[in-house]
Amino acid sequence: MSDQIHIHIDGVAGVFDPGTTVLAAAEHMGIAIPTMCHYPGLPSHTSCMVCMVKNTTSGDLFASCSMPIEDGMNISTIGDEIQEARKTALELLLSDHTGDCQAPCQLSCPAQMDIPLMNRLLADGETNEARQVVLEDIPFPSILGRICSAPCEKACKRKPIDDAVSICLLKRYAGDVGETKGESKPSVDPDLSGRRETIEERQSNRDRRIAVVGGGVAGLTAAYYLTMLGYSVVVFEKNDVAGGALWREEVQDRLPEEVLTKELQEVLDKGFEIRYNERITREGLTILKQHFEVLLLATGHDGSIDYENEEAVFVTPRASKMAVRAVAHGKELAKKAEQYLNDIEVTGSRKRFNSRFGKLHEEEYAEYLKESVNEKRQEAEKLELGLSADQVRLEASRCLRCDCRKADNCSLRDFADSYSANQRRYWDESRQRVTKQIQPGGIIYEPAKCIKCGICVRITKQYGEEFGFTFIGRGFDVKLGIPFNEKLDQALVKTANLVAEACPTGALAKQS
Repeated sequence: MSDQIHIHIDGVAGVFDPGTTVLAAAEHMGIAIPTMCHYPGLPSHTSCMVCMVKNTTSGDLFASCSMPIEDGMNISTIGDEIQEARKTALELLLSDHTGDCQAPCQLSCPAQMDIPLMNRLLADGETNEARQVVLEDIPFPSILGRICSAPCEKACKRKPIDDAVSICLLKRYAGDVGETKGESKPSVDPDLSGRRETIEERQSNRDRRIAVVGGGVAGLTAAYYLTMLGYSVVVFEKNDVAGGALWREEVQDRLPEEVLTKELQEVLDKGFEIRYNERITREGLTILKQHFEVLLLATGHDGSIDYENEEAVFVTPRASKMAVRAVAHGKELAKKAEQYLNDIEVTGSRKRFNSRFGKLHEEEYAEYLKESVNEKRQEAEKLELGLSADQVRLEASRCLRCDCRKADNCSLRDFADSYSANQRRYWDESRQRVTKQIQPGGIIYEPAKCIKCGICVRITKQYGEEFGFTFIGRGFDVKLGIPFNEKLDQALVKTANLVAEACPTGALAKQS
C-alpha cells in the first residue's frame, strides 16, 4: 500500500504501517532491543532510556519504544555509541537502586551456597529440602557445619542489629538430620547443569573419563559433582584414607571421627573410583594424560602449576586452610572440566552483576525485622549436641530475607551484567532509606528498589484499580506510591500477581 513506511534497521529492510514504533518494527524483524519500562499492551512511558538506538542519517540517538518510524529511516541498534548510551542509562538507574541481588552471606561464602534459601526451608521445617540446597554447593554439610570459619556470619546483615544468624549450626543440622531425597542438582555451572537432567544424557557421559589427583577436600568435591553430572571419575590419593590433612587435624577438636567417616562415605558412595596409596609423579601425570580426557590436579602444591597451561589440565590454587574455600576450589575444577568437555570457553565461575548497598542504617532495622523474628541468637547448650529442632526453626526465622526475590529474573541485573554497568559511577552515598510494604501472603513492595518505570501505574489503571499506583512528586524526586496513603491491600485488589510479574526489578514481588 502507498501509505506504508519503508525503513532499514541494522541493514535489514522492512515495510510497516504508519504509527509503528521503532521498537515494534525491530521486534517484528527479529532484532532484539533491551527494554525495561516497555510492557506489551501498555502505552509507552519512556523513562528507562535503555532502548536507545541511532538514526544513522541524522546522527540522533533516541528511545526506540516511543519513536514512530519515518519513511527512509536508517536505524542502527548496535555500536559503541549506542552501547555506551545504554550503559549510562543503566548506571543512572542503579545509582538510585537500593537493594542487594544476593545476600551478603551468600556472596561471602567461598562456595556461594544459597544460605537464605536454606534458612527459609529450615524455618518452615523442611529439613530434607534444606539439605538438598546445601548439597548443591557443599557436599559436606555436617563436617563444614562443625569446622567452617563462617565468613558468611561475619557478613550477615543481622549482625549489627543483635547478632548474626547462626548459619553454620543451621547447615550442620541440615546435614545431620536431613535425609537425601533423590539427587541435588549440582551448581557447578548454571549454564550447563540444566542440560544434564535426564538419565540418558548422564549415561552418555560415562565413556568420558576424568582423573583427579588428590583425595582431599578439593579433589573429593570435584569428583562428587562431576560424578553427579555423569562422568567417569577416578581419584588418585597418596594416603590410605581420603579427606586430606585439613580435616584430620580437626578430628580431636571439633569434628568427631564418626561424623567425618559417615559423611566421607556418603560422598564416596556417589560412584567415583578412588585409588589409595597412589603417589603420582611427574612421569605419572604424563601417563594419566594418555588415558583420561581431563586431568584435575587438586594437591594444592605449588609444583602442580607447571601443568596449568597444558591442554585439558586444570589445577587448584595453593592449598587453603579454610575448608569451605577448598570446597570452592573443587567446584571450580569441576566447572572448568565441564566447560572443556562441552567445547565451551574455559572461564570457570562466571560472576554475575550484583547490586550492593552496604550496611543497614539503624532506622532500617525495623523494616527488615518485618520479615523476621525479634529474637536473640540461639545457642547450643552443648556444642557437641548442636541446636534442637525448635531452636533451628527459631534461629532460621531470624534471617532478614535480605536477598532479592527476583535475583534470577531481574531485568536490571541482567542488563547491568551484559553491559558491564558500574553501580558506583553515579552512586550517592546518601542512598534511599529501605522500607517494606507487605501484603500478607501476597505481594511485597520495596520502593528503594523501584526504577520508576511506571509499569505498575499503567497496569493498575488499565484494570481499573480503585487506588492502584501513581507517581508522587515531580522531576528527580518523583516516587511511586499509593494515593491517599492507602495500604498495599487496597491498591492491588485485582492486579497483585500481574504487577509482581511485570515489575522489571525486585521492587514488587510475590512474598515467598
